[in-house]
Amino acid sequence: EAAGEAEVRLLLQEARESIEAARSYRRELQQRLRGLHQAREQIKDSATLTRDVLEQHFSDLKGTLKKLLDERLMSLLQEVDVIEQESIKPLDECQKLIEHGVSTADDLLREGESAVDGDVGEQNEKLCNFTKKALQIQLDSLPEVPSLVDVPCLSAQLDDCLLTILKNQIFRHGTVASRPPVQLEEFVEKPGGILVRWCKVDDDFIPQDYRLQYRKSTASPFEDVYVGSETEFMVLHIDPHVDYQFRVCARGDGRQEWSPWSVPQMGHTTLVPHEWTTGLEGYSLSSRRNIALRNDSQSCGVLYSKAPTYFCGQTLTFRQTVGQPDRRDSLGVCVEQRNGDDSLQRDKAVCISTNGAVFVNGKEMTNQLPAVTSGSTVTFDMEVVQLGSCSNEGGNFKLRVTISSNNREVVFDWVLDQCCGSLYFGCSFSYPGWKVLVF
Repeated sequence: EAAGEAEVRLLLQEARESIEAARSYRRELQQRLRGLHQAREQIKDSATLTRDVLEQHFSDLKGTLKKLLDERLMSLLQEVDVIEQESIKPLDECQKLIEHGVSTADDLLREGESAVDGDVGEQNEKLCNFTKKALQIQLDSLPEVPSLVDVPCLSAQLDDCLLTILKNQIFRHGTVASRPPVQLEEFVEKPGGILVRWCKVDDDFIPQDYRLQYRKSTASPFEDVYVGSETEFMVLHIDPHVDYQFRVCARGDGRQEWSPWSVPQMGHTTLVPHEWTTGLEGYSLSSRRNIALRNDSQSCGVLYSKAPTYFCGQTLTFRQTVGQPDRRDSLGVCVEQRNGDDSLQRDKAVCISTNGAVFVNGKEMTNQLPAVTSGSTVTFDMEVVQLGSCSNEGGNFKLRVTISSNNREVVFDWVLDQCCGSLYFGCSFSYPGWKVLVF
């Protein structure tokens, strides 16, 4: 009798474990089912949008080429239907498989709960049967559901100058694309900005230019923020903790029309923007206080950041328009603001002069960078390489500093007598005409 009770307890434990596994299995299936529905909606919505674009475009041309355009329209609509049906068919099969799995899991749950809660006389047999059945079902086998960027996103590529094209070119007018040739790849948070990267996903597509757009809310229209050949762009003037929607397209080599847009994605930054401090007589600031202009005032001094917003591990970038240089000019970072100095060429600061000289704690290094030129960028990168005591008596705090300018860089260790979680940045120019953007 004792052996029988032990066997029942063991079976109960196995049954409970199987029930929990079935619940988890059902949750995973339902999650994949939701992903499947999203994929289906993307196909259907893009197919509907593509039909609308095709129909509107061809409707505008029917006045002069009605018969030929009707034939081509039917051909393209059939192509959309074929792509849609072929794309949804595997999703339907996957849905049936998931729904069958959900039904199986429900049946298994009911049988297991019945076995656990049944009469004692029948419990042993029911538990044995249920346990065997649970072992036969692969509760860890889940079907793959494609992500939204992996399923077709139909669109039409059209040319508005069709009326100038010869009759034999009409039947080559317009194509239906099931996937855009470029997709957004990465969003990197920057102070007051987002570095957006994208990539080509169609090996046969040869891009000539890319076009990046963004908008602050779905109620606002998209606007161009970059057109060019690069595959990344720093979008500035981004409000922290606000979602922005981005999309990108491309223009093929030798083509005039743009490709379909990528799947829109959201990006945001949690980092507050870098700002220059206000009130220094020798400098005028932009409305966002990220651009400083050395004005005609005879007053001189160091213009510091509003707060110590530069942290190790980030890249601090200065982009400038040049004026007349002076050996005391400086661009750099420092531990603290200090009134009365006319340059960052002092202790507790590292900087580069406009002639390319590098200063560490007021001492000029042997290595020198190229002179600062208009439109070029100077970047500072720092990482902690040694952290000593941070007591009131001070300690050995070492930062590995990399300063880059005009495709050259210098690397050195900056030793401080105190821990610095964040740093100020600053600039000083003796003559007017210098303008510095910081990000």
